[in-house]
Amino acid sequence: MERSRWQALAAALVVSLLLMSPLAAQSPPRTGGAFKLTDQSGREVTERSFQGKPALLYFGFTSCPDVCPTDLARVARIARRVRSLGGPSLVPIFVSVDPARDTPARMKAYVSVFGPDFVGLTGTPAQIAEVTDRYHVYYQKVPYGSRGQYMMDHSTFLFLLDRDGRYVDHFGRTADEAQVARRIVTALAAAPSRARSTSMAGK
Repeated sequence: MERSRWQALAAALVVSLLLMSPLAAQSPPRTGGAFKLTDQSGREVTERSFQGKPALLYFGFTSCPDVCPTDLARVARIARRVRSLGGPSLVPIFVSVDPARDTPARMKAYVSVFGPDFVGLTGTPAQIAEVTDRYHVYYQKVPYGSRGQYMMDHSTFLFLLDRDGRYVDHFGRTADEAQVARRIVTALAAAPSRARSTSMAGK
């Protein structure tokens, strides 16, 4: 009887320790946040630089032979669909995961192919590591061809940011474009704006 009582106490203690542990208290990792990068004109930008403008954020690299150009063309089509549905104008933002080769000048020439409203962002390796970490984007250099040459393996999600630069949703590259556009219009209509909230609070 005494042994059973001690076993029950021990079990209760283990459960209590597990509930109090950091693992039990962890919430899902946050997506998005502050960043500091350089645009295709050499200007320093942050997430605040696009204040008031919802955006579509995609990570890739200019030497990508097929996936990135295909996906960026898709981003342009989705942005047009959103406008045709009565949604807001979106800023398409292309963030390089290959800062060693993707200079502002190279980004400028590259993103101009997809439309005049495209923004290309690059930065130092540390800055790229930080922004990809905030968006949980995977990327890795992969040796390719002759010595010293390489490609980049990377995630291909498209991220939707609201007018205040906050993460709203993300989409896989195989998601139907029409459905993605409708989701964007609905999500942005429902997303609260800091500016609007501040204005209402002052009344």
